[in-house]
Amino acid sequence: MAMEPQLTPLIESLPSTVPFVGPETLERKRNRPFRARLGANENGFGPAPSVISAMRDAAPDVWKYCDPENFDLKAALAAHLAAAPGAIAPGNVVVGEGVDTLLGLTVRQYVREGTPVVTSLGAYPTFNFHVAGFGGRLVTVPYRNDHEDLDALLDAVRREKAPLVYFSNPDNPMGTWHEAPEIEAFIAALPETTMLILDEAYGETAPASALPAIDISRPNVLRMRTFSKAYGLAGMRCGYAIGAASQITAFDKIRNHFGMNRMVQIAALAALEDQNYLREVVARIIAGRDRIAAIAAQNGLAAIPSATNFVTIDCGRDGAYAANILNGLIERDIFVRKPMAPMLDRCIRVSVGLDEELDLFEEKLAETLAALK
Repeated sequence: MAMEPQLTPLIESLPSTVPFVGPETLERKRNRPFRARLGANENGFGPAPSVISAMRDAAPDVWKYCDPENFDLKAALAAHLAAAPGAIAPGNVVVGEGVDTLLGLTVRQYVREGTPVVTSLGAYPTFNFHVAGFGGRLVTVPYRNDHEDLDALLDAVRREKAPLVYFSNPDNPMGTWHEAPEIEAFIAALPETTMLILDEAYGETAPASALPAIDISRPNVLRMRTFSKAYGLAGMRCGYAIGAASQITAFDKIRNHFGMNRMVQIAALAALEDQNYLREVVARIIAGRDRIAAIAAQNGLAAIPSATNFVTIDCGRDGAYAANILNGLIERDIFVRKPMAPMLDRCIRVSVGLDEELDLFEEKLAETLAALK
């Protein structure tokens, strides 16, 4: 028998999998493209024209490496966030290849094999993927009334003496949110030795009342945000975390210092500067949420109020029925997704898209439901 290098026991124990099946994978299996791409929570309105122009101007310089310190982008983010109480400096910001990468770096800092990590059952699966990859032990609590249950999360943290807890506000996959005072009370009640990852990837599409003021004096809170959603740069992979300087500095010990490519840095800077376009896009996202909710209602389904760029639709029965709707839409060239956890799996999740995509969704949802009768 031939010898070969051996993986660690931890890696051997993990399945070869990805947290999400991409629409491209499904298109290859189906041997045809989707007509409406409404499942990945992307911003189909795209980046600002000013961003595209900046990228076009920068294209000849892509022979250069990026600035490994992300100096200009961190300074711009600090200035953008400075409206919040407390002095936010570039040293309070770390930039990475999307929130997904920053989640992995955070888990690496606080989790050893067997370390308990608290999250909600059915919450963002990429976080769970990282916890498994570093040998952590996931401790999950169910949602309550389609919201992440702050009381249950806190109880689990205390019971397990967990050094890390993950919570998103607004939430993925349900689109629901907690108001800022609830978040602030949760933070105040956390043990000082527990780091909270507060994932605010959908913060720009949420009501202002859902976002607590940024308090960099707390060393046990990391706020994570992204350019993937409202700014329309999902394919560029750029996220950032905000926190106490002592915690942010730790990322420099392990991050990929040349992970951000030069074009991403330029695009993110231009996107941040064009807040007028951001406001226009957020208004279109809100209108799209209303449109999806109306489509659900006219088909006898119920949309769950959302603060994100998607709407989760309660299909009114069990997970099997929701899966049949999902598959029926996919067969009709409409890409959507659904939550998979118990209680949440009765739903499908539909991203806001262009008018013509929502027209197709409206048509094909009615066809799918009629075929299931």
